[in-house]
Amino acid sequence: MMSSKAIRQITRDRSLFVPAALFLVLLIAVAIRGQGLFTTNGVAGAILVATPLILTALSITPIVMAGRGAVDLSVGPLMGFINVTLITWLVGNGITNPVAVIGWAIGLGAVFQLLQALVIIYVRVAPIIVTLSGFLVLSGVNLMVMSRPGGVAPEWMMSWGAGTSILSPVLVLLLAAYGIWGAMRRTMFYRNLRMTGSDERMAYTSGVRVDAVRIIAHVIGGVFAGLAALSYTALISSGDPTQGSTYTLQAVTALVLGGASLSGGRGGVLGSTLGAINMFLISYLLSTFNFGTVSGFVTQMAFGLILVGSLLLNVFVISRRAVA
Repeated sequence: MMSSKAIRQITRDRSLFVPAALFLVLLIAVAIRGQGLFTTNGVAGAILVATPLILTALSITPIVMAGRGAVDLSVGPLMGFINVTLITWLVGNGITNPVAVIGWAIGLGAVFQLLQALVIIYVRVAPIIVTLSGFLVLSGVNLMVMSRPGGVAPEWMMSWGAGTSILSPVLVLLLAAYGIWGAMRRTMFYRNLRMTGSDERMAYTSGVRVDAVRIIAHVIGGVFAGLAALSYTALISSGDPTQGSTYTLQAVTALVLGGASLSGGRGGVLGSTLGAINMFLISYLLSTFNFGTVSGFVTQMAFGLILVGSLLLNVFVISRRAVA
């Protein structure tokens, strides 16, 4: 159930009405179609499966909030790159210390996003071009590092993917991400981030260092991408050079489904989480039906239709608020 704080936030922010309402509808539908999700093992499994998508959506949230249409298309392959290098370069060479593995994942994500931010800001290349290039480059590099799925996760991580306990290390990763976001919200940087995304010119004339804000937003996104890669590695307990790429479009869909504005200035941890959970519930609900060989296409179609519908409803709700 949602906390009272989350309910108050939804009441204040009308962009969260649609994802919150969709969440309740999907929860009721899942309860009717398959009660297995509401058992201890069901909730534990849901946390394990949904966490990589939630963290991936969180990783692009501060970048999108910074404005200029900076949707990070490289986030999926970046998560895959961290995964395959962790398995091949670290574990393959006997480096399995938890501090080294976690540091590698978070550090690699932050460094890559820093490089992207520097190219976007100082070389003045459009964000979509830079991140699309990152998507293509990393997709190829991932296959060079690991030509096919294989390897094993560090021994201490193998139990993470059991999905039998709600209070699992994967949940700790998710709570750590929320803790980072909560700490960020209490800083001047967060206010500057929203101001930069809403109106860059006004932010600049108010003395905000907009370039520094965007760089920090990318680095924070890289930290979340590292946490997403750790949860993804725990989920599959191995390395996979291809599946990470599928998270890009899912993360963008979850972000928009959560009420964020791709033009910047609006978004947050609650909306991104609701969007990602809604996508998980849609997949779970559709899995209770038998669509035969076209089940994958039906899932993608459902994502698309619900995304378009939520966009239209968000526009309607926000325009009504502006008129009021």
